[in-house]
Amino acid sequence: MSSSLLFNITTSLYMVSMIFFFAFLAVKNKGVGLVASSAAYLGFIIQSIAIILRWRESYALGHGHAPLSNLYESVVFFSWTIILIYALIEMKYKYRIIGAFVVPFAMLGMAWAQLRLDSGIEPLVPALQSNWLLYHVITCFLGYAAFAVACGISIMYLIKARQEENGGAPAGGIIATFPPCKVLDDLNYRAIMIGFPLLTLGIVTGAAWANYAWGTYWSWDPKETWSLIVWFIYAAFLHARITRGWVGKRAAILSVIGFAATIFCYLGVNLFLSGLHSYGAGR
Repeated sequence: MSSSLLFNITTSLYMVSMIFFFAFLAVKNKGVGLVASSAAYLGFIIQSIAIILRWRESYALGHGHAPLSNLYESVVFFSWTIILIYALIEMKYKYRIIGAFVVPFAMLGMAWAQLRLDSGIEPLVPALQSNWLLYHVITCFLGYAAFAVACGISIMYLIKARQEENGGAPAGGIIATFPPCKVLDDLNYRAIMIGFPLLTLGIVTGAAWANYAWGTYWSWDPKETWSLIVWFIYAAFLHARITRGWVGKRAAILSVIGFAATIFCYLGVNLFLSGLHSYGAGR
């Protein structure tokens, strides 16, 4: 069995999970919610196996590197980290409904990777031939995933807050299944508190990697510049919350803006701007 087949199965399971999560929003049936979560967790397990298998396939081809080296592999890994962070938060706080706003990110990532990106395993370019690859990519994408979860939670907050401003959700309505606004606000903060230190580690390890590969810690490459912009957005979020008491709608909007900047840093820079990180754009 190949990793490609397992990735296709993963994509299908994430799609099933997303559909059942949307059904869970509508019918509020615990059994439907359990199927949705179970499909996501099963997809995560199969995807984990597929990532390990692709790593072995790389060695079998004589390349011998972790599956984190091109756009296809990074999108697949990003989807995996999103489900990982969601699972940790869902198991800790028991708010399954969050999956309806988070699993679609993972499903869309996997669908795009499987349908539009080149899945070939190729040798590492010289700049990637370093152990810093693992440290940098893993920390960055775990941070990105936490921001994706925070974004999904923030969208829930904004929907629920607007409904409450308009007089409250009707009995039995979809929004009635959401956690209270105060809980959503707190979960948004907690997710960002997970992501921000990881992004910081990602930037630090990226600087060390840049010094190893190009002889300088920082060169204002577009990817470096945008990663710093993302860092400042989330630093501003935490600063405003801790020192000025920013909560609620303003915090949710800033979280959504931060994730939009994160996506541009990750995909927009690679696909639309040239620089030292553009090696991933064509794969």
